[in-house]
Amino acid sequence: MDTITSITQIPGIFAGHHTEAGNAATGCTVIVCPAGATGGVDVRGGAPATRETDLLRPEETVQALHAVVLSGGSAYGLSAACGVSEELERRGIGIDVGVGVVPIVSGACLFDLVVGDPKNRPTSVDGIDATMEALDNPGRPLERGNVGAGTGCSVGKLAGPARAMKTGLGEAVEHAGELVCGAVSAVNAVGNVVDPDTGKPIAGMLSEDGTSIDSVNDALLAMAAMPLDGLRTNTTISCVVTNACLTKAQATKVAQMAADAYAHAIRPTHTSNDGDTVFVMATGEVDYPIDVVGVLATRALERAIADAATSATSAFGLKAACDL
Repeated sequence: MDTITSITQIPGIFAGHHTEAGNAATGCTVIVCPAGATGGVDVRGGAPATRETDLLRPEETVQALHAVVLSGGSAYGLSAACGVSEELERRGIGIDVGVGVVPIVSGACLFDLVVGDPKNRPTSVDGIDATMEALDNPGRPLERGNVGAGTGCSVGKLAGPARAMKTGLGEAVEHAGELVCGAVSAVNAVGNVVDPDTGKPIAGMLSEDGTSIDSVNDALLAMAAMPLDGLRTNTTISCVVTNACLTKAQATKVAQMAADAYAHAIRPTHTSNDGDTVFVMATGEVDYPIDVVGVLATRALERAIADAATSATSAFGLKAACDL
């Protein structure tokens, strides 16, 4: 097998972005499996904005997942998934229901309304554009950084926007024999992004002089006697894609295992003001033990989260890791 470096090189997987230009600071990213993948999801944050996550439960009857949409715009961004469904229907992609096809499209949104113009949010037209970008450019590596769902992402927001840093959309692919696990992550956390191997901060809450990164965990503990009135303005949303053969129950377990990557690379994570969500799409090409898939998926997601910080560039008045 040729070395796969992007999820778009996994057979049967297509991915693309729509990025709003100018001061909009938002966008959406779509991952498509026209043949239908086995899907799973894990939602751990306290303030999620999601679509069709119940349908991915193992006990539900629908077995195919045709697309996952990661979007900015908070709950308004759920409109992008409607456009994805429309474009997939036009191309005949979905479950045959006798009178046509119904594409199964799950999604999650992050809050980027405080960066750029809050009135600009991903729309159904943007979802169509991202789907066309994905399906009309097979095999092209997915762009990373300030694109798609990562356009308006930031981290380290406990002390306010003046000390936050710019992040974006990251990607990483890991291999173990014939098994491939790739991850895409739009990182918009209240906490700091750290190197998953060393714990060294990459991006997060800037010091008061703006030259280094302070610990959000320590800052939270220092505020322990004070009521926290944080808005639900955060969320890291991700999708793991694998060529493993999984049942829905196994895909759900892989999503649960992969969610540990958030704890390894974001500090703190899964707070009451985050809507953290991990989707899994399995194409069913190779048989590997579920724990092997879960460990490899976790490693890929850890590195995708770090990549979301290192691939971002300064924008909207926010410094990025490359500026420190």
